[in-house]
Amino acid sequence: MKVVVALAIAGLALPAAARAQVADPARGEEIFDECSGCHSIEAGTNRYGPSLHAVVGRRSGAIGDFDYSDAMRASRLVWTEATLDRWLTNPRALVPGTRMDFPGPPQRQDRRDVIAYLEAAGGAP
Repeated sequence: MKVVVALAIAGLALPAAARAQVADPARGEEIFDECSGCHSIEAGTNRYGPSLHAVVGRRSGAIGDFDYSDAMRASRLVWTEATLDRWLTNPRALVPGTRMDFPGPPQRQDRRDVIAYLEAAGGAP
């Protein structure tokens, strides 16, 4: 019990910036609302962009019934936390020739939260 209390107190003693490093999937769901006009988290539901169900760990261009750009099909990326962060920062820098022209949230913590939401809500690839 003493260890748990000590860890809890130590956690409270962390600066706000250090505590902010923890990704928050609930907050990510709120931020994802901006993405939902083009993307769905539901399996098999493509919109202007492909479904993001089980996107974490999936190879780019892998949904058979979505018409990806040639650039995206050729990119052969695997959507990890790191590649998703780079993608959300600047899609066209990561995959020149992609059709996605809307960068994601400019704040790194917001992108981390969205990626945590995608991991939590999207299921396994």
